[in-house]
Amino acid sequence: MKAGKRVVWVSALIFLFGCAKEASLEMKKGSVEEPAQAPSGMISSAHPLATEAGLDILQSGGNAFDAAVAVAAALNVVEPMSSGMGGYGTIMVYDAESRRARYLDSSGRIPTAVDSDAFRPPTPGYLENRKGAKAVSTPGNVNAWEAMSREYGRLPWARLFDFAVRLAEEGFPLDERTADSIAYAYDAFPPHAQEIYGVSGGAPAVGDLLVQSNLARTFHLIAEQGAEVFYRGEIGSAIDREMKEGGGFLSLEDLKRDRAEWWEPIGIEYRGYVVMTASPPSTAFPSLIRLGLMSQWDPAETGHNSAPYLHRFAEATKHAFWCRLAYAGDPDIAPPPLEILLSPEYWAQTTSQMDMNEASVFVPPKQRMSSGTDTTHFVAADRWGNIVCATQTLGNSFGSRILVRDAGIWMNNSLAYCTFEPKGNPMDAHAGHRKLSGDCPTLIFKDDRPWVALGTPGGHTIGQTVPQMVMNIIDFGMDIQQALTAPRISFIEPDRIVLEEGITREVEEELIRMGHHVVRGGRLGNAHGLTLVYDEKGRLKGFEGGADPRGVGLAQGY
Repeated sequence: MKAGKRVVWVSALIFLFGCAKEASLEMKKGSVEEPAQAPSGMISSAHPLATEAGLDILQSGGNAFDAAVAVAAALNVVEPMSSGMGGYGTIMVYDAESRRARYLDSSGRIPTAVDSDAFRPPTPGYLENRKGAKAVSTPGNVNAWEAMSREYGRLPWARLFDFAVRLAEEGFPLDERTADSIAYAYDAFPPHAQEIYGVSGGAPAVGDLLVQSNLARTFHLIAEQGAEVFYRGEIGSAIDREMKEGGGFLSLEDLKRDRAEWWEPIGIEYRGYVVMTASPPSTAFPSLIRLGLMSQWDPAETGHNSAPYLHRFAEATKHAFWCRLAYAGDPDIAPPPLEILLSPEYWAQTTSQMDMNEASVFVPPKQRMSSGTDTTHFVAADRWGNIVCATQTLGNSFGSRILVRDAGIWMNNSLAYCTFEPKGNPMDAHAGHRKLSGDCPTLIFKDDRPWVALGTPGGHTIGQTVPQMVMNIIDFGMDIQQALTAPRISFIEPDRIVLEEGITREVEEELIRMGHHVVRGGRLGNAHGLTLVYDEKGRLKGFEGGADPRGVGLAQGY
């Protein structure tokens, strides 16, 4: 099997994923230039052990939905800073039996006791409130895992947690990225968390064994009792106590009200392919706006990552970013006008007003949005053609920095990413309303069959990275690994265009001459994806998988 490998980078401008030194994992690593290949199933995730957890399920007769739960649970253990039971996310699935794509929202609802004034001036400590217990929103991941298992799974629910339990009980050696994340946040951990994540009174080092016995016990309870114990039982009560002690808004009643929600996804036709992603309440729609705007030009005229091509994408991405700021909202309260924003007429009108030679000045609407930056993405596919494409997060690194005693669960800081000015805007922290997420798991359909599944973490750069990968595949004929590896750019408000190092100096100079405020950044995102391969009769015959070399993940199949 072949898989993507690893690279190191840090940037102060955006969230970046570091890399790990070689851990003591007996796995075959391939060339970053070539995708992993396998006939019966494929997993790509941000950590080799999580990929192994998914493959264990597939090889035991489970399907992609079973494997996705196992991968998510394992990531909770090996990437404690990025996702887990105390977090939230966005999941795209494809059910091969019904030939139907669906979006499963696990972002939860804002606690009913929330007072949004706590997060804005003149409230004393309003900035601190965005970091601690008050910033915790209802975690939806466990309900979503169970909903996916009940709807589509093949294996018993308890079997899906075996690998995660073993990792938490026996421990695993820390790679550089996780060790650095713990060291960065260690001083902000509560004492009981420092005991678990520390060594001799300080942060651990690369190679140290991380054992999380309390987390293992929690997974045992969930395996035995299902999501019920998390939202209504012993674990929920522990969360409730922790929130009360910290002065948070989240309560046991909020947990009891949480439901995983299935939605119809949204999509557009792009050069004869159908590209689908999560619908509102997700805020993934600007990714499709970018593709729609780019569809008005022929990239063959400019070439991949040339100055004219990147100029056009920068202008398109700025406009789509404006649309997200202006129109994102709960579909029950302020639904985005997607019938306009995703129409060819709108794309043609918008691009006709763009200058092909000079950068525009970004003038934002009155509202502002921000996004979580410590996130994970994974994909899973099985021999039946089922697909799961999921992005999950805690918000900040280690979320709110609150670890629930005796449960080993890090709680999110989701409410920090609401829009607090002006008060009462659609993206404010409205008590009891849905919490919106900017994640963008994406499926590409070719000849009415699912062809590609991909996504990435990266805060507000997610919706910019995904369309670049889609265009790499459709417009430039790249395979999944090449599409994930190719250099990227990102617009950073208010006026910067961040270029990865792979963009040439000549292109950089030309973009500057066109009026762009260009800066060299680090690595944008940590994407994972896979491709389904069909024979001449349209029958599924295998898979190709890609893992972003910007991270330490692994694509592997069987």
